[in-house]
Amino acid sequence: MSGRLLIENGWVVTGDPALGTVAGCDVLVEDGLISAVGPGLRGRAEPEVIDAGGMLVFPGLVDTHKHTWQSAVRHRCAELDLPAYFGEMFGRLGPLYRPEDVYAGNLLGALSAIDAGTTTLMDWSHVQNSPEHGERAVAALRDSGIRAVFGHGWPLVDLPAWISGSDRPHTGDVRRIRRELLPDDDGLVTLHLAGRGPELSTLAATRADLAMARDLGIRVSIHMGCGREFGAMAAIAQMERAGLLGPDLNFVHCGESSDDEFAMIADSGGTVALAPQHEQALPGIGHTPIDRVRAFAITAGLSTDTETAGAADLFTQMRAALAAHRNQLAEGRSRFADRVGPFTVAEVFAMATQGGADTLGLGDRVGSLTPGKRADVILVRAGDPNLFPVTDPVAALVTAAHPGNVDTVLVDGVVRKRAGALTGDRYDRARELALASQRRLLG
Repeated sequence: MSGRLLIENGWVVTGDPALGTVAGCDVLVEDGLISAVGPGLRGRAEPEVIDAGGMLVFPGLVDTHKHTWQSAVRHRCAELDLPAYFGEMFGRLGPLYRPEDVYAGNLLGALSAIDAGTTTLMDWSHVQNSPEHGERAVAALRDSGIRAVFGHGWPLVDLPAWISGSDRPHTGDVRRIRRELLPDDDGLVTLHLAGRGPELSTLAATRADLAMARDLGIRVSIHMGCGREFGAMAAIAQMERAGLLGPDLNFVHCGESSDDEFAMIADSGGTVALAPQHEQALPGIGHTPIDRVRAFAITAGLSTDTETAGAADLFTQMRAALAAHRNQLAEGRSRFADRVGPFTVAEVFAMATQGGADTLGLGDRVGSLTPGKRADVILVRAGDPNLFPVTDPVAALVTAAHPGNVDTVLVDGVVRKRAGALTGDRYDRARELALASQRRLLG
């Protein structure tokens, strides 16, 4: 494909307040960048043209937290509560994962994300059983073509020593990965630390882990308040007292974290990743805290968490978020109802796009169809039976669309899905590898 591509005559939702939503609009892509948005752009060049007539054009969706390595054992934990999920995936299956199992899960999970209109994925990879596990995780992300943040976690062998008040520092292999595999913060795949925090390690170990991450210049994501037992540990407050909070930290779930801790996140400039389907349906996590994220004006994004217990797409997460928070407000179950207004479809859409990008520290690169940003774009068929006739494109996307409506996906200006099908033969290979991995792990 040439370096010039024109998406022509679509109903374009830019996600940029200055540009808004425009019908009969074009998006010009040059060398992976959005160079112009507006009507009548064909005369500027001789690009490849994608006819977006009858299409809704959106920024690519951003998944802020996904245990992609688990994708080959999808639906395994659908009937389990949180402790049982931990026991199955981390205690029993996790130590069995070979590097090729991580590759298979990551490739399948990343391709299914692209198929569902997700163009950016934070791969929360706490299965670093060996250096090769990390290498194969990164290789699969690259082979899929998705924009990804690789979150380097800890091993699942000798697990209690890593997560039960552990005094071990995060494995130093992350330094090698930073040096040899992911040194470029502008690359399609970049690096974060998937940290343990004071819920799983000592405060001294947390301090050392954060010092290493900050020395490497990478952001850190940490699960917090995931269940009452962890919420009672007030780990965010521990970090605040130790002077460890900062805008480079992202906290996942936080359902049982205190109101004071949400204020601490806000004051420090931290962000939150939410997984509404899992937080509402997996017993033991705690309710999705959208009311407190909104009340404290915390930047937040949505995530698909794990396919062992939920869907692979952000359409599901947008609807779960909308239903959960609207019901919370309507039933008077929020202490912050007087501080937040109605929860709109536009807010949910923003959490799945620009909010997610900001959550991952990528907001200046993706999240909206703004000239100068990377061309991560999705086209949704407005004429499909479940959407037609569209009256509001954002409402259609949030309340009714599904992955089958996604016609075309561009990541960094490259077409990764066209006419409703993933390009190339990567999915055939992913199916083969994932099935073999699943049979070995579960057999």
